[in-house]
Amino acid sequence: APHGPHSATRPTFLSDTFTPAFTRIDTMSPCSIVRAAPAAVVARPSASFRAIKKGSAARPTLASARAVLPGAALAKRATIAVKTRAASKDFDLHRVAPSATPADEPALVVADAEATASSSNEAATAIGKKVLTAALLVGATSAAFSPAPALAAAAKVVVPVINQADTAWILISTALVLFMTIPGLSAFYAGIVKRKNMLSVLMQCFSLTCVMSVLWYAVGYSLSFSSGGAFPGVLGGLDKVFLAGVTKAAVWETIPEALWALYQMTFAIITPALMVGSFVERMKFNAVMWYCVLWMFAVYFPACHMVWGPNGAMAAAGVLDFAGGIVVHITAGIGALVGAMTLGPRKENKMIAGNLVLTVLGTGMLWVGWYGFNGGSALAAGADAAFACLATQIAAATAAMTWCAQDIAENGKASMLGIATGSIAGLATVTPCAGFVGPLGALFLGLVAGVVCRYFSLVLKEKYGYDDSLDVFGVHGVGGFVGTCLLGIAASPALGGFNVETTAMAQTVIQCTAAVATAAYTAVASFVCLKITAAICGGELRVPEGAEQGEGLDMWCHGESCYTLSEGETVGGAAAAATTGQPAGAVV
Repeated sequence: APHGPHSATRPTFLSDTFTPAFTRIDTMSPCSIVRAAPAAVVARPSASFRAIKKGSAARPTLASARAVLPGAALAKRATIAVKTRAASKDFDLHRVAPSATPADEPALVVADAEATASSSNEAATAIGKKVLTAALLVGATSAAFSPAPALAAAAKVVVPVINQADTAWILISTALVLFMTIPGLSAFYAGIVKRKNMLSVLMQCFSLTCVMSVLWYAVGYSLSFSSGGAFPGVLGGLDKVFLAGVTKAAVWETIPEALWALYQMTFAIITPALMVGSFVERMKFNAVMWYCVLWMFAVYFPACHMVWGPNGAMAAAGVLDFAGGIVVHITAGIGALVGAMTLGPRKENKMIAGNLVLTVLGTGMLWVGWYGFNGGSALAAGADAAFACLATQIAAATAAMTWCAQDIAENGKASMLGIATGSIAGLATVTPCAGFVGPLGALFLGLVAGVVCRYFSLVLKEKYGYDDSLDVFGVHGVGGFVGTCLLGIAASPALGGFNVETTAMAQTVIQCTAAVATAAYTAVASFVCLKITAAICGGELRVPEGAEQGEGLDMWCHGESCYTLSEGETVGGAAAAATTGQPAGAVV
């Protein structure tokens, strides 16, 4: 069944895997079913079987669910007793623990493990190691179809072992998502600003990568992905500060928990870095750092826990967010908008791209890195990851073409900056839906993103006068919001989607409610963080007017410059006048 940190819960029990061996499973005895298990594995091998709790929303846990096989009626009082090596009795994402179930709700908790199956007459048959897909399912099924309702234990399940293929894919995805920030996002932003401010953007993105890495290690992971805490469902506890308990033996689903923490660290890095695009060319370096640190505690950690964390409030309400439409894009977009409005517009509020080549290269890095962002969120090397990457590619390309077509219709020319921005809009919009939609749904999202995000970035921004400098709100905020709200429609079977648990209308209501609530809370929390930041930074968030209009942030904040003029091209040089057409004494 689909599983992973950002996947929906659609308990599909891969019954077709066993069809050749079990065409008349309802007439077979439990022992004969168990004996047939190895033959089923040999006949049609498949990936690991998962029993996912139905209706547990965006971040599923290994929990109870009904198993349905062809031609069989489930015995309602059958249960599966579960034992683990874990000392904790709590149900957690990375371990399987004892779970009490109602008499009318059978429990199937299946993992990569060794299992034993017993019939009602206590004739036990050992199932060998690694015969997990068929053997464990059959072991559980033998109990479910047993005529004796007094059956107490049918399988012994051990904590899942690490899957090497899944681990390899998430290692690659982790590197790809980090690559999105440094150098991808850094280059994308730096190429659009004026040359005198390029280094400041690169410095802010690089510094945030360092600061957020340490912050995530110290407390961020614990606040996002531990259970308990003073605010259950909203914020995690402190039991995993400094990655306490994350050892080589710790497993999260089918990968090492250390890798899970590292993968999520890259999301925590890029989210505040996205906001930098709205502050460029006017916000002090220390103000950017303080604001982003405070914002992580006020906005990102709670949002991450509520949507993806254990027992998260939004997850429990049925909210779906495959890879960060809510957690990353809506929060960053609103935080950026509030920051831009609080700072006010730039003194030279005009787009003067310093190096579009850098921006195009950054766009390509972001696009490629998004495969790790969306595909890695399946947390497994399988069909979920493949469809997430397919949806990512189609949505990005469609949005880019849609944006470019409008540029041609309005201006008679295709804009390189326009098509690059359009691709990012498509990527942001498909992010919450990536693992839930098919190619047609991705095409639909790309079309909408190319129109709506462009309207917010070019029309509404000018109309209302806010200086969202590099369109963080217009592209990421609006894209994430639109994708989240349209998930119910795009993921419906009518458009080739995979969300079969709820109707399109019901899911749309859930998604829209979550998107609006997240945006409203983020706006208030971001404003408060900015006020605290101003107090910390001496009452002023902006650089002096002289620095903004004169030397630029590179020299004022860092004493360095991206471009150093060689001898003969300095101020007053005769060579400068000859090569640039500027009079001697002009700044080249």
